Amino acid sequence: MWTVPAHTLHRLPEGLALREGAMVEPVAVACHDVRMSELKEGEFAAVIGGGPIGVLVALVAQARGARVVMAEVNPFRIQLARSLGVDAVNPLETDLPALVNQRTGGAGADVVFEVSGSQAGADMMTKLPRTRGRIVVVAIYGEAPKVDLFRFFWRELKLSGARVYEAEDFELAIELAATGRLPLAKLITDVLPLSRLEEAMHRMEGGGDCMKVLVTCTD
Repeated sequence: MWTVPAHTLHRLPEGLALREGAMVEPVAVACHDVRMSELKEGEFAAVIGGGPIGVLVALVAQARGARVVMAEVNPFRIQLARSLGVDAVNPLETDLPALVNQRTGGAGADVVFEVSGSQAGADMMTKLPRTRGRIVVVAIYGEAPKVDLFRFFWRELKLSGARVYEAEDFELAIELAATGRLPLAKLITDVLPLSRLEEAMHRMEGGGDCMKVLVTCTD
């Protein structure tokens, strides 16, 4: 048992299933990322990386009224994202900058979320924004990536980082989960008992046919 300050607790509605309730924390991450981007209704957003957080960022952005395209190379995650209503493409097969320009009348994305944590993602994030567009780095990099600073100068881009969340992000996440506006249950690949925690971690690290694995402590 842990003792925590009362102000750090957020009440889940009684009608919210525990599985969806367990997804509130990553949804709060996505809510924070989108809030930091200052995304507005009708704007165009590009999400680089289609893991759990990337998909949630795309879903929250769409819930805010944005047009979204998501880039991901894992076929399973591409198909899952599409089944959730996210326009997902493989950047190894699709010219992503050309696609973004086509859908924005040549202007470029208003906001780019870098969620892949890869050098390829760092390369791509500066190719997609419009002049004075915004880039939000969500991913955690193991090593410092190379970044095209000329594009920042030439297009007067704005770069911000997004780390975890604040109370208002949790409240919005709970609202989105409770109202069913996000298909959270479909993001859960499996639920494993605590005795299989190591297996769950390996599955998440390995990617493949996996999105979100929950661990239950009651079995």
